[in-house]
Amino acid sequence: MTESNITFDDAGGYERMMGRWSRAAGTIFLEWLAPEPNATWLEVGAGTGSFSQLVFDTCQPGAIAAIDPAAAQVEHARSKPIASRVDFKVADAMALPFADRSFDVVVSALVINFIPDPVRGVREMSRVARPGGIVAGYVWDFAGTHSPAWPLLRSLQEIGATPPQVPGTAISNLDALQAIFGAAGLCNVETKAIDVTMRYRDFDDYWSAATPPFLPAVKAIAALPQDRQAKLREIVRGFVSADSHGEIAFAARAHAIKGQVTA
Repeated sequence: MTESNITFDDAGGYERMMGRWSRAAGTIFLEWLAPEPNATWLEVGAGTGSFSQLVFDTCQPGAIAAIDPAAAQVEHARSKPIASRVDFKVADAMALPFADRSFDVVVSALVINFIPDPVRGVREMSRVARPGGIVAGYVWDFAGTHSPAWPLLRSLQEIGATPPQVPGTAISNLDALQAIFGAAGLCNVETKAIDVTMRYRDFDDYWSAATPPFLPAVKAIAALPQDRQAKLREIVRGFVSADSHGEIAFAARAHAIKGQVTA
């Protein structure tokens, strides 16, 4: 199975699909991280700014900087009220535009698997963290097919189609993340599985949110004949079966990791 490229140039579609999942997983992640108040933060892979907002709302940061390689995502983040509190920049995770030892906390929410060279990316995160500082992140469990897209991916398998593989699937398990953080020279490394359940008012609400055109699984579905698309939709409906009120609820899993920069 070959990996599919994902271009994050549809910020609105990404927010509709992933915003709620990111906030739910991010809340648990930040509780586990337990950062000190008034810390200086860097977010690597800011996306639409949802996680930055969560940090601001729950962690009492002293300052937040955030980078993302996708200009469309940064533009979307800059349009939100949180932009008055966060310095959003377009930048590469493997060449962070910051001096050594600049931040107390360096985090990456749902991004490490998308970095072309994740060890290099985490080393960059470590470089800009102060001695004793925290470097951390979380990614969806793509390897275990437990990401929020799992109903689509499993339904593609059910009809005999080959589901596209998300970049970095092989490093989305806890052992691989530990190896990356170890190779980056971090100490006191810990991991955690994060399970979250999301609810939608009905199947149409779920389908609208879960099928943005940029998603590789959605592109694979669009390439199917109409009769197979209809069959796949019914299989998906079975995976996310509704309750007596028509409400949809299903779970996804993320893998979190944190370590310290050697003092």
